[in-house]
Amino acid sequence: MLGQRVQAQDTQAKPEVDPDRVVDTYKYTPPGVLKSVEIGNFYLKKKKYNAALSRFQEAVREDSTYAPAYLGLGKVYERIGLKQKALDAYKRYLDALPSEKDALNAKDARRAVERLEQEMKTQGPQKRGQASRAESPPPPD
Repeated sequence: MLGQRVQAQDTQAKPEVDPDRVVDTYKYTPPGVLKSVEIGNFYLKKKKYNAALSRFQEAVREDSTYAPAYLGLGKVYERIGLKQKALDAYKRYLDALPSEKDALNAKDARRAVERLEQEMKTQGPQKRGQASRAESPPPPD
């Protein structure tokens, strides 16, 4: 049979693959709340706001009572111009602090809440979370 190809049969048995097992080996496992916030702060300092935002959101999903995650969210939202979301996050941060003493020591967050509330009053109504057109410079770290 000239010109015809003879296909060799695969004589080796292929191992069976259990799809559940494959998925489990590649499933993403969050690094934990503390590490997520630490990584979020790293990205925040590098001005990689989308990366920082996803890490802080990850931390909140993992532990909705962890105050530093809300502080990070507030900083990111403020820097990208989502003032209402920033205000909400700062307030959640202050509410989530474990003690009254911690809340009293959270001067920067309280100042940010006051500043954002004042800015939002003077700008008039906007859609929730919408960036303003007249951006103010980001607050110092």
